[in-house]
Amino acid sequence: MILSLDQMAESRRALASSLFAGLPGDAEISFEFFPPKTEKMEEQLWDSIVTLAPLSPRFVSVTYGAGGSTRERTHNTVARIAKETSIPAAAHLTCVDATRDEIAEVANAYWNAGVRHIVALRGDPPNAGGKFEPHPQGYASAAELVEGLRKLHPFEISVSAYPETHPEAASAQSDIDFLKRKLDAGASRAITQFFFEPETFFRFRDAVAAAGIEPEIVPGIMPVSNFAAIQRMSKMTGTAIPDWMAHLFEGLDDHPSARQLVAATISAEMCRRLYAGGVRQFHFYTLNRAELSYAICHLLGKRPVETAREAAA
Repeated sequence: MILSLDQMAESRRALASSLFAGLPGDAEISFEFFPPKTEKMEEQLWDSIVTLAPLSPRFVSVTYGAGGSTRERTHNTVARIAKETSIPAAAHLTCVDATRDEIAEVANAYWNAGVRHIVALRGDPPNAGGKFEPHPQGYASAAELVEGLRKLHPFEISVSAYPETHPEAASAQSDIDFLKRKLDAGASRAITQFFFEPETFFRFRDAVAAAGIEPEIVPGIMPVSNFAAIQRMSKMTGTAIPDWMAHLFEGLDDHPSARQLVAATISAEMCRRLYAGGVRQFHFYTLNRAELSYAICHLLGKRPVETAREAAA
C-alpha cells in the first residue's frame, strides 16, 4: 500500500499526539442490527437506535435470516425505522430458498414501505455446514440478485466483500473477480466481513484497486464483547483471530465490564489506524447494542448533530 501525502501526514499526526486527538469528525458511519425475537429484545433494539441516531449515520441495515426465516420480522423492523426515524433504512435480502417472484414481492413491499436501500447477499444455507443450492426458479448468486433488483426499482444496493476470502471461493483472486461482478451489476458499495487487524483491510483494498474496482469498500467493524462467541463466528467466516487478542481477553469471562473496556479499546485503536490509512467510512456490526459502537464513534470525533450545532452557535 502506497500512502498519499495527506495519509502520510495523518499517520505522523496520529503517532505524534494522543491517538484520537483533534479528529474532525469527518468519518461516515453506518450500523447493522438484526430483527428482534422477543418484546424485550425489541426494546433493546430501539434503545440502541435512539442512542445511535443522533450520530447521523448514513444508513442502518437489518439482517435477514437463512431461508427467509426472519422475513416478516426483518420487514417490520426496517419499515418501522423508515417510518419513525429520519435514518435511511437498508434491508438485507438473500437468494436462499426463494424464487425470483418471491424476492420481487419482498423487494416491492420494501419499496412501498419507503425503503430505498437493499443489502443484496447470496446468503448462507439454512443448515449450518450445508452447501448453497439455488432455487430452480431463483437467483444463483448475489450478482444475479443485484441485476434483478435493479430491474425492479432504482434501489441503492450494497453487497458483501471478504478481506480474508470467502470460505467457498476457489482463490483470493476469484473472490475479487466475483466482487467486481456484483459491483458491475449495479451495486453502489461493498461492506466487508469483519476482521481484526487493519493490515488485513489495507492489503484487500490494494488488491481491489489493482483489479480496477472503483466503488467504495467499507470496512465492517465488529466490536468484540463476547470472545467465545466471536471465536465461533470467526470459524464460520474464515476470519483470523490474532493471538494477542485471545491473550487480552483471557481471564475476563467473569468480568463483563472489563471485557467492554478491552473490546472498546481494541476496536477503537483499529479504527484509528484505519482512519490514519485514509479510511473515512465505517460500518459497525452492533449486535443490537449501542455502547461499544457509540464509544468508538465518539473517539473518532463523531458527535451528536444537536451538540455540534449548539457548539457552532
